Amino acid sequence: MKRLIIYIVLLCSIDCLQAQRLFPSDFTFRIMNADSIDTLLNTNAMRSNVVTEVVLQGDKSVWLGTGLGISIIRDSITVETLQDTLELTNGAYTTRLPIGGISAMTTGDEGSSYDKFMFAAVAGSENDIPIGKGIVFTTDATDTTINWIYYDQPIDDALSDTIPFGDIGFIAVLPVTVPQANVTYDMDLSQEYAWTASWAGGLRRFKFSDQVWERVPLPMDSQYELTTCEDTSYVRVGARYILKDFYLNPRDPLDGGNHNHKAFSVLSYSDTIWVGTANGINRGILGSGNCIDWRHYAYPMDNLSGNFVVGLEIQRLNGKRVIWAATVNADDPTEQRGLSYTIDDGLSWNTALLGERIYNIAAFDSLVFAASANGVWKTEDGINWALYKPANQAIPIPNTAIYDLDEVLADQVYSVAFDSRSYYGDRSIWIGTGDGAAHSYDLNGLNWKIFRAEYDVEEDYAYPNPFSPYTHNVLNDNGYVRFHTNEWSGTFVIDIDIYNFAMEKVFAGSFDKRVASSGALKWDGRDQQGVYVHNGVYFVKLTYPDSQSSKPSPHWLKLIVVK
Repeated sequence: MKRLIIYIVLLCSIDCLQAQRLFPSDFTFRIMNADSIDTLLNTNAMRSNVVTEVVLQGDKSVWLGTGLGISIIRDSITVETLQDTLELTNGAYTTRLPIGGISAMTTGDEGSSYDKFMFAAVAGSENDIPIGKGIVFTTDATDTTINWIYYDQPIDDALSDTIPFGDIGFIAVLPVTVPQANVTYDMDLSQEYAWTASWAGGLRRFKFSDQVWERVPLPMDSQYELTTCEDTSYVRVGARYILKDFYLNPRDPLDGGNHNHKAFSVLSYSDTIWVGTANGINRGILGSGNCIDWRHYAYPMDNLSGNFVVGLEIQRLNGKRVIWAATVNADDPTEQRGLSYTIDDGLSWNTALLGERIYNIAAFDSLVFAASANGVWKTEDGINWALYKPANQAIPIPNTAIYDLDEVLADQVYSVAFDSRSYYGDRSIWIGTGDGAAHSYDLNGLNWKIFRAEYDVEEDYAYPNPFSPYTHNVLNDNGYVRFHTNEWSGTFVIDIDIYNFAMEKVFAGSFDKRVASSGALKWDGRDQQGVYVHNGVYFVKLTYPDSQSSKPSPHWLKLIVVK
């Protein structure tokens, strides 16, 4: 398995914009292929184990945004991956997606007139620079065959330095003319609009009625408020009324730009929109005439934990709402990773889980879940938090003494979703990790069903291969290589023997499917003394019977270890 990590470089002028300086070193765009060099032709399977988005829709559909496209779980068991293509044109109808990783997904609120709508953003890389590869939209994501409309990544005309906004006037802008670093990282839907948050592209909205993308102004770094709904906020310049003392520019402040114009997260409901940027949180109120009045909250004045806001969520509890924000430290060395939340629409802010790298938040009634670099956290009061154990699967196989065993070999959890649908038992959770997706019917996470890409279910193989115990499948500071076998369901024990290139045995162990805590069939790259083996070629002998009537026999694999 190979991991392609692409660091963001901001390129948004007609020619070239100076590389972005403000970017947390651990916030990377991830694309991870399925564990095979072969293309998966069967769409009834996942193609990537990196799952960064989990979106629930309808009575039972679960959408997974992965490092290689979108997968759907429709019946709690079967995983279908949508087909993709390189041949898409702007505005065209298609049943396929652009080729790339899914950087954002959203669907309409349950019970709303747009609850069947879905948007998904696709991203890739070009010369190690992340690139937005477009957005797809459907008005009915519940169809067996989904018809999408494809849109190129939203960009501006190079001459559009003054653009209309709302029904009152115009705003001065720096045109964002290329898709490089213009990746859509978050999306949300309201009654009239789809909202997108992008690094270089900033905040944009898509009006369903006319299907046009529009840039949306956010306060500049120095502004605590921005009013666009008053005539007095505009000054006449020639035949136009221009929003005065304002310039929409996502460059760095040293280059005349604003960190607050680099958007990463968005949340909308009723007449309100929240936007997380590289310089805090913005609360907007939509006015008549499609305008927005903003209030800007930032560290340290407003008690946020950090200014880089990568996730937003709303919690509705006892008739009140709580807004949660996942923050990462930005410019100021005193900023912290963690959560910031407000119970009074931004009048005051509190913090939680300080020091934790949070990727995603989910809430339902009194429950709040936070997906983090160390796993999933849960709270019922916002103060006391419990950390879930890593997802472990031990499903009894009927009429046998064995279990269907697996485990997620990853500390990081990128996405979490609470599922209140009766089809899944009313109270369950889904998570997306770098090692697949997992579902627990038990809110305590005692047992999970894991969904993962497999490139050949009939063969024995090791993955990733080459393998590094320092970087692959890292769980509790240990890295693992997995072994996949085609063993028949009645196999109890699989013996594992590993030899170096000189055929000296360096490790011997066994995997017992009768023991629920066995986890995955794996090896941590250490010898019998617990010391990491040297780089090189190793031979793995897995001993198990090929059928119920046969005796155990050896099955050989070749593994390359590169630390």
